[in-house]
Amino acid sequence: MPFIIDKSAKVSPLADIEESVLGSRLTVGPHSVIDSFVKIKPVGGMGDVLIGSHTIINSGCVLYSGNGITIGDHVAIAANCVLAPVNHEYRSRDQLIREQRFKRSRGGIVIEDDVWIGAGCVLLDGAILRRGCVIGAMSLVRVEVPAYSVQAGNPLQLLGWRE
Repeated sequence: MPFIIDKSAKVSPLADIEESVLGSRLTVGPHSVIDSFVKIKPVGGMGDVLIGSHTIINSGCVLYSGNGITIGDHVAIAANCVLAPVNHEYRSRDQLIREQRFKRSRGGIVIEDDVWIGAGCVLLDGAILRRGCVIGAMSLVRVEVPAYSVQAGNPLQLLGWRE
């Protein structure tokens, strides 16, 4: 995974960013922070991981490149979140799951500007978090979340709107 990290960004020396042999790339914008014990792993596709400016990814988060992750500006991702824009095929009983191909992409994960994602959330392939939304801790997101909405849970439920 080729790295393009702005000189003003801070990547902890304790972050674990794996190189890609598939051609995926990692871009980290100005003044963004990748905290200790964040894992960025190229797996299941050739998607890029693109992180905007003034964004923070807190400790313990795992980002799989899969079908791609795009994170906008001024995004806050709390500790221990998983972003997994990839999914295994599993239908064939004649083949081990780990030997089966990955499923076709639902478009990767897109997080627009000014989004807050609470601790322990899981975002799956096809998740789109529109500008200014808030996702409560321990939520599962696999759909499009409207701009400025406040949502939480599994299944995800609308709790209200930012004013």
